[in-house]
Amino acid sequence: MKAVILAGGQGTRLAPYSVVFPKPLMPVGDMPILELLLLQLRNSGVSSVTLAVGHLSSLIMAYFGNGEKLGLRIEYSQEETPLGTAGPLNLVSGLDQPFFVMNGDLLTDINFNEMIERHTQGGAAATIGLYDRHVTIDLGVIETDDSGRVVKYIEKPSFRYDVSMGIYIFEPRVIDYIPRDQRFDLPDLVRTLIDRKEPVIGYKHGGYWLDIGRPDDYRRAQEDFPAMRDRILKRTK
Repeated sequence: MKAVILAGGQGTRLAPYSVVFPKPLMPVGDMPILELLLLQLRNSGVSSVTLAVGHLSSLIMAYFGNGEKLGLRIEYSQEETPLGTAGPLNLVSGLDQPFFVMNGDLLTDINFNEMIERHTQGGAAATIGLYDRHVTIDLGVIETDDSGRVVKYIEKPSFRYDVSMGIYIFEPRVIDYIPRDQRFDLPDLVRTLIDRKEPVIGYKHGGYWLDIGRPDDYRRAQEDFPAMRDRILKRTK
């Protein structure tokens, strides 16, 4: 199976680190976050990966090369102008079988093989990795009626959502829905598939998931990783 990893963002939320260093190369434990993700994919039976690169791409290409040291075949797709998160898929060759698309800054113990099985059994055009996220509003939330009268006061409410993990499986036909030579993001693609009555399903992951897009999340990843290393890097295929 093939995977496309989005590794071209500027990582502005992780500034100032990401100004001179690409976010996918930020270390977690003793290796870059992207290397962890590549090893997970290899251990799940993925043999070919395309890295969609942009910002500071030369550093990423110099580090990973052709992927031989990781037991993978790594190719690179570099966009001339920003195409969003789905647009670069038009530049990737060989997407003639179901394929993964994911962000390059994820720390998770997801079972990729189980996600593939869910996708296949569901007969979906797209499967989205989902995570149960609790969001707390650290303020008192006020509800009023049309006259301005306060009818409800909720102190620091907590809400629960299924959120996208930034991990997808797509069938080859979804490429036909991506316009060429213009910016198009993965949420745009998913909404288009839904509008066109293509089956889109979710795979709920109940384990660990974190993206390192913000300094607080990056620090948490550093704290959590030592106890999780073996679980994240175990072979599942």
